[in-house]
Amino acid sequence: MAQQHAPIYREQGKTYHADSCDPLIEAVNSGELELAALGRGNYPGEPIPGSILPGLRSLGYWDAKQQQHWGLPWHRNEGIELSFLETGSMPFSVDNRELTLTPGDFSITRPWQPHRLGRPNIGIGKLNWIIIDVGVRQPHQEWKWPDWLVILPDDLEELTTCLRENEQPVWNAGDEIRDCFRQIGTTIRDRKSLSRLTVFTNELLLHLLDLFREQKVSRTKSLTDAQRSVELFLESLKASFSDEWTLEAMAESCGLGVTRFVHYCRQITNRTPQQYLNLLRLEAAAQLLKTDKSIIQIAMDCGFSTSQYFATSFKKRYGRTPREFRKAL
Repeated sequence: MAQQHAPIYREQGKTYHADSCDPLIEAVNSGELELAALGRGNYPGEPIPGSILPGLRSLGYWDAKQQQHWGLPWHRNEGIELSFLETGSMPFSVDNRELTLTPGDFSITRPWQPHRLGRPNIGIGKLNWIIIDVGVRQPHQEWKWPDWLVILPDDLEELTTCLRENEQPVWNAGDEIRDCFRQIGTTIRDRKSLSRLTVFTNELLLHLLDLFREQKVSRTKSLTDAQRSVELFLESLKASFSDEWTLEAMAESCGLGVTRFVHYCRQITNRTPQQYLNLLRLEAAAQLLKTDKSIIQIAMDCGFSTSQYFATSFKKRYGRTPREFRKAL
C-alpha cells in the first residue's frame, strides 16, 4: 500500500495524523473478517491511484461473521466520514456519547471529530464507509469538496451546511442510501470500473441531502464559527496546560490570528489566554499539593518555568504560598 504524507490536526498540544486503522488491518491479515476497500495514505485496502478521485481517502466495507477481538479506539479522520451498518450490531462512540448502531443505521462524523468503534471490541456485522477530505483542519474553515462531485452548487452548499451545523451522529438510512453503499462495495469487490464510484458517491450525497430535507434537520450555526474553534481549544487545554504554550502557538492551534484568538478567549472565559492557562495550571497544582510530590516537581509538572514564579502566582490566586497551602490541608 502506497505511503503518503497524511494531513495533520493539532489539539491539546499534540499533533494528530489521520487514523491508520491498524487493528482492522491486523484482523484482516489474520483472517478474522472479510475486507473490500480502497484507500490512500495509511488507510486499509488497495491503494487509490494518485490521479483518480482526488480527495477520496477511503471507502469500502468489512464483513465480520464471528465475534471479533479488536476495536477501533478513539481516532480521527481528516475528512467527513459516512458509515452504514448493513447487518449486526456495532458499539459506536462520538465525542462524549455512547451509542449502538443497529441494522439500517447511518452515522456521520465531521472532519477530525473524535470517535471509536467497539467497547472495546466490535460486534458481528457488515459495516460500509466512505471518507472524503474536504480540506479543513478547524471547525470554522470552509469546506472544499473534490471537483469530481457534480452536484449543483446550491444543493452542495445546502448539504455542506447541514453536515457542518448539525450534531446528530446517527440517522436511519433509507433504501436509497443502503443501495448506494452496496453498489460501492460491489464495485470494489468485483474490481469494476472506478468510474462507477464517482456516480454512486454523487448519488449517495444527493440521497443524504434528501434525507436532511425530509427530516428538516436542525442547524446550529455556532458549530462552524471561529468561537467554536476557540471553545474546543480551551476545552482541550485542560489536558495540555503543562505544555510550553505561547500566545502565538495557541492562536495557531485555532487557525486564527492572535488578535481574534484573544478576543474570543476573553468572550468565553473573561480572561486573556495566558490568564486562563495559568488558572488551569494553578488549579492542577492545588490538587497535586495534596500528594507527596515536592513543590518544585509540582511547579515543573504544571508548566511553570520556575518555582519562584509558581509560588508568586499561587499566593496571588489562593492567598497562601504552596507550602502554607499544603500545611493547611
